Amino acid sequence: MISGVRAMKTIGEQAMLYDFYGELLTKRQQQIYESIVFEDMSLGEIAEEEGISRQGVHDLVKRCDRILGAYEEKLGLVEKFRRTKGMAERIRRLAERAKAEHDLGLMDEIGQIAEEISTL
Repeated sequence: MISGVRAMKTIGEQAMLYDFYGELLTKRQQQIYESIVFEDMSLGEIAEEEGISRQGVHDLVKRCDRILGAYEEKLGLVEKFRRTKGMAERIRRLAERAKAEHDLGLMDEIGQIAEEISTL
């Protein structure tokens, strides 16, 4: 079970990195990476379809993982997205509380979070 959860986390991370940086890969890299991550094809299936070895597919996917990871290290767009999403969720919760409790003091906190978001 743990390895299944870890695999899902890895696939989720790969998908997120690809969403942000996938266009920076070559068309061939995109095609093969999408087959692995989004279509859940096996190395053997892709190798047969592409006319290359399973090892070649494996190496290409690992190379793409490194490339996408390097873009994230340099640009940090995924991390900024996650932080912004978390802040937006905090704003939503605070706004609901402020409305329910008629607490205008919470509006200051909402304003501060919105200010933080604008500086990201």
